[in-house]
Amino acid sequence: MTRIFIHGLEGSSKGYKASLLKKLFPDLICPQFTGSPEERMQDLNDILKDRKDISIVGSSLGGLMAALYALQNPESINRLVLLAPALPMFDWSPFSDRPLNAPVKIYHGIHDDVVPLPPTKELAQVLFSNLEFNEVDDDHRLKKTVRELDFRTLLS
Repeated sequence: MTRIFIHGLEGSSKGYKASLLKKLFPDLICPQFTGSPEERMQDLNDILKDRKDISIVGSSLGGLMAALYALQNPESINRLVLLAPALPMFDWSPFSDRPLNAPVKIYHGIHDDVVPLPPTKELAQVLFSNLEFNEVDDDHRLKKTVRELDFRTLLS
């Protein structure tokens, strides 16, 4: 199994979420992404090339990247855990008729002032056929929620 964490636009491979996950999963791939969204996606494609049974944790822009990668490579995906994914920042119409069947769990703060919850939930319901969407009492960073999640269960 391949596990990878994809940080958000202002996050890093050394941030709180990355550090927490790296402690739980020493083999976790935790790259530093920079550049444009297109450059970041190219880097992600290069990292995951020829890998199968992939579990991805993606935060904010990293959640958007995880979703896009999964929809482009559905046969390679084991599961997704998306933390306040920035789904509304992308045109998903090419994927609306072929949702991802792998398990997807989304955690989105009801106080998120960066990525709006209603359109994120609406898009998620179209893109993922095996979806658990969790609205949590938190903001965009999900710092409280992340501390409480059982990532060992979520990623096994």
